[in-house]
Amino acid sequence: MIITMILNNEPYGNEMSYNALRYATALVAGSDASVRIFLLGSGVVCGLKDQKPPEGHYNIAHMLSILIKRNVVIRACGTCLDARGIHEDMLIDGVGKDSMSLLVD
Repeated sequence: MIITMILNNEPYGNEMSYNALRYATALVAGSDASVRIFLLGSGVVCGLKDQKPPEGHYNIAHMLSILIKRNVVIRACGTCLDARGIHEDMLIDGVGKDSMSLLVD
């Protein structure tokens, strides 16, 4: 079974992306599901490297890095990245730039 999760909220300011990644982590640990994550809209900001949240606060970049090490495929919408001036070299290693066509597939 393949589960594709779409994160379209920024990493901080609310807990939507955080909770989605907690769920993805639980899926990877507790099932045979293949998990994929697509960053869309403001969710592409989740893929930025060098995030420095306040001490004691969750770190979305770190959570994504752990999932990548567990073979979770993570892609970011190229149009959304371009609209925000985010270049691929600004993304966490393992987060790729892709398109809506990939999401549809």
